[in-house]
Amino acid sequence: MFISSVLVLALTTLTLAAPPNKRAAAFVNPTLAGGSMLDDASGGSSTSDLGEPLNVIISGLSSAAVLTDNGFLNFARAIGFSTECLGQHIGGPQTANLGDGNGYVNQTVELRQDYGDVILGTCLESLIGGNHLRVYRQNGPKANTGALFLAVSKEENVIEGHTISPDGYNIGRDLLVQNATNTNPLPSFGGVTYSAALQQLTDLLPAGANGVNHNIATDGVTSLLTVTIV
Repeated sequence: MFISSVLVLALTTLTLAAPPNKRAAAFVNPTLAGGSMLDDASGGSSTSDLGEPLNVIISGLSSAAVLTDNGFLNFARAIGFSTECLGQHIGGPQTANLGDGNGYVNQTVELRQDYGDVILGTCLESLIGGNHLRVYRQNGPKANTGALFLAVSKEENVIEGHTISPDGYNIGRDLLVQNATNTNPLPSFGGVTYSAALQQLTDLLPAGANGVNHNIATDGVTSLLTVTIV
């Protein structure tokens, strides 16, 4: 009886001491398994191999809630983005292959700069231009990291047909990172506050305009953000 009680106590202690489940990797380089760090701007509708750079990654080691659809939307709103004007989207979705075994998949969502108004601010962005992003999730059987790959770019106004601004990929990325890593105050929305750690990666995207949509060169930097709910 005494031995049984000791064994039960020991097993209970081991169970309580076990670490919580946690993803093991920030992300996996898509190019290692046939993927690309450029999305497909044609959405698979043509033979064009031009795409937009996946220039920001939300690490799979971020707080789990941030990596969900609703959780990322809340974080995005905290850093100045929201859903499209009145829920309307012009143009087809772009696709990406993140080397996770899922092949090319449609963007999860497209968000636009909201100019401080999460309800109607993106209507202003649709008129005058601003920052916007597309989201792809790495969750296939070959690389189930949960990381979110973002194609971020600053675009022109409606008269210019929403084309990407000169140097718009670098500018869009840097504006997002600036807002995400702000510490005074920390980004916050809906009662949730975030802190983001930044790592700049230079070995994922080649610098230049080769294969890049609109022939706009990039500096080859990918910003890795580990976002934590505080």
